[in-house]
Amino acid sequence: MDKMPVLSTSPLFEMLSNQELEYVAELSRPRRFSAGQVIFEEGELGDSLYVIGAGEVEVVRRDAAGELKVIAVLTPPQFFGEMSLIDKEYRSATVRARSDAELLHLTAENLTAFRKQHRDGFTFVVINIARVLSARLREANTRLAARL
Repeated sequence: MDKMPVLSTSPLFEMLSNQELEYVAELSRPRRFSAGQVIFEEGELGDSLYVIGAGEVEVVRRDAAGELKVIAVLTPPQFFGEMSLIDKEYRSATVRARSDAELLHLTAENLTAFRKQHRDGFTFVVINIARVLSARLREANTRLAARL
């Protein structure tokens, strides 16, 4: 997978310079998942995030009856898994490949290395995570309000 096109189009890395993107590309590791394969499970301790390069993933949670419900479908160049990096809590949902998927994997350790080399770029990454989390929260509030 050519990492630079994936990283340069991801909302996670908006406002980063080419030099910063190249460093993130060096740090990231490509991962492939087959359709239906679980990327991570709800309740696992998370220490990484993923950027989608190709394919689709679905975010699922169990409802009150214990049935898995799809709460989101994500496509390139979206990212996921960032919540556990921010709050150091367990994964809040299960994510599985909806189709064959190619992802870029970044660990907390990778992001720490990026912070040490590129403080301004790291600040942009944190702002971008906050932006996306805010948009997701607004969308969840809209869906919740529609059910009331």
